[in-house]
Amino acid sequence: MHVAEAERVIGSRFRWICDGMENEVKHGFGTAPNAEFVIDPEGKVVIRRVWSDPIELRADLEKLIGPAENSTVVEDLDLPEIEPAGKVARGIVPRVEMPGWMQAMVLEPVDDGKQPYYVKLRAEATPEFLEGEADTGQVYLGFHLDPLHHVHWNNNAPALEFELEAPEGIQTSPEKGQGPTVTEAADADPREFLVDVVASGDRAPLELSVRYFACDDDNTFCIPVTQRYRIHLEGNRDGGSALGRKMAEEEAMTVEGMLANFKEMDRDSDGRITRDELPGPFKSRFDMMDSNGDGFADETEQQMAAERIVQMVGG
Repeated sequence: MHVAEAERVIGSRFRWICDGMENEVKHGFGTAPNAEFVIDPEGKVVIRRVWSDPIELRADLEKLIGPAENSTVVEDLDLPEIEPAGKVARGIVPRVEMPGWMQAMVLEPVDDGKQPYYVKLRAEATPEFLEGEADTGQVYLGFHLDPLHHVHWNNNAPALEFELEAPEGIQTSPEKGQGPTVTEAADADPREFLVDVVASGDRAPLELSVRYFACDDDNTFCIPVTQRYRIHLEGNRDGGSALGRKMAEEEAMTVEGMLANFKEMDRDSDGRITRDELPGPFKSRFDMMDSNGDGFADETEQQMAAERIVQMVGG
């Protein structure tokens, strides 16, 4: 479904690689979150980069096949303007204020799989809690409509509800939650919650159940759905990070904003960042920052990394 939607929206003619639910392709290529590989016609990997960089990619391609006579820019592609999926209101439900850097958690659906997950759960926690450095922390629960299923929230129906069941030695507050009251008849905004967690014993997983109404955009069905997850109190190496969301919230997708965040990560305030100082989801990006491979990202390397990230994101 993802490939079909991408081909429909982008109109591409190249071959896609679609990973499985267990991320076999990603793991086979090193598990880096934004890696780059150039593969020749014989199937040999001729370029491998831990962190993709468009400028370096162009230089690589020029070495392999020669420079382009006329470099393509975005304006040359005549790409169609694609409206956001869905036919209902967006941006009307306030987003939660995140406590800081958050790390994705391992999720395990425990249903029979016969009913689609119209709503996807995103669970994150404060890195210090997941890494065992603190007994207390916060967990973010975000329930996001899957655009591939073309559904929305019907706000005339009961709001989404969730319930957490914690094992012995773990406390959560609140244990239950309900989505907001929305005056619009329908919307597609996520339903988000922050939960305080205290772990004084073994860190067995949390059990979560969620109830909601899934209503399709063509108004052909609106059905009650109950689904369950097991949330493991450990970091998910495939879960990515909330860097983009945090930056957007703080309007900090600038070089200065990135440097301020690097300073926040520098726990001993010595002006250098080590891999161990990075929050869990960013450890895999350390090689991109440590350009000379000495085990530290000094202020010069932080400046270079900040400029590169802002350039790639388009800030």
